[in-house]
Amino acid sequence: MSTTTKAEVVHTPTFTDGAEFRIPTFQVLKQDGTLHEGAQAPALDKDQALRIYRTMIFTRVLDERMLAAQRQGRLSFYMQCIGEEAAIIGSAAALDEDDMIMAQYREQGALAYRGFTTDEFMNQLFGNEMDYGKGRQMPVHYGSAKLHYMTISSPLATQIPQATGYAYGQKLAGDGKCTIVYFGEGAASEGDFHAALNMAAVHRVPVIFLCRNNGYAISTPSVEQFAADGVAPRAFGYKMDVIRVDGNDVLAVHEATRLARRMAVEENRPVLIEAMTYRLAAHSSSDDPSGYRSKDEEAVWREKDPILRMRHWLQGREWWSDDEEKEIQERLRREVLETMKKAEKRPPPPLESLVTDVYDQVTPELSRQLDNLKSHIRRYPDAYPKTAGQVRGGE
Repeated sequence: MSTTTKAEVVHTPTFTDGAEFRIPTFQVLKQDGTLHEGAQAPALDKDQALRIYRTMIFTRVLDERMLAAQRQGRLSFYMQCIGEEAAIIGSAAALDEDDMIMAQYREQGALAYRGFTTDEFMNQLFGNEMDYGKGRQMPVHYGSAKLHYMTISSPLATQIPQATGYAYGQKLAGDGKCTIVYFGEGAASEGDFHAALNMAAVHRVPVIFLCRNNGYAISTPSVEQFAADGVAPRAFGYKMDVIRVDGNDVLAVHEATRLARRMAVEENRPVLIEAMTYRLAAHSSSDDPSGYRSKDEEAVWREKDPILRMRHWLQGREWWSDDEEKEIQERLRREVLETMKKAEKRPPPPLESLVTDVYDQVTPELSRQLDNLKSHIRRYPDAYPKTAGQVRGGE
């Protein structure tokens, strides 16, 4: 028997585009660190608030140092989270440590909050012998089984339906866990987004879809991606709960995610969160944003820096000081630089690791390809200095 709600019947043709209804934006903090009138700060104790803030600072320092390393030719590629730290870290902090995180490629702050060390970040970025992915992924494609952070894939939006499927498994397991999946508004233009939301709503799975609406899908502004009121209204088409939040307000993001998690876990209700923020940095180290946006536009958003906003709030509660700010900035810069120097000197993974973990037994075709690769490296040892040593050492 159909459970579809009986619609109102009219006898004259009536069209509507829904433009009369706009979804409000949830805010708690003003830029000066004080609360908006009528707003209430979430129940964050001092230790967790400082953990969030320190992670935000670490992520900013990591991004600044590693982009500099890429410009120096020490790293092939990098993607920054600058300007979006509150949306990522504030939401991750509202989860259970065993909830699954499926990221796009700008959520290093969530992984850092979970406890991924500077050394682990560097090993992945340089693809050395200690990299969990054995050097098979591009830089910033992190993953950690122990921290419940699914390894990142480059193809856009693939993680969104995967999150729905994983959350369906969590529902069947009945372990009280959920999955959060991060993506940008550009990824929300992919078909995978719609397939994922539809499946999640139909099967009522514990998943939180968190869209970072940062204004641009690489160089395409959001106004050229969709005509509607952002991404949030799309939830209505799937009868899904939705909230729009100020993505630069870490307290608002945390509270929205906390409530969304409760709905997902306790009631198996998928939730869409649209975090309104801005990508202050380039899309990646390969991008030049000056070609598609103005310095004046960027300056407006720099005044809304999410880290500065939280710092004002902490200082207003006397939980943070200028001396502590100076100390952590200097310490983290040293730590990142020293750890990077160690990581880039480590040798690459063994050449044979290219074909392991693919099949239970290495297939004849993979073995043939590996032999061909070794022959190629022997012919051009100067082009593959580190790897050539591995090949010669194995002869």
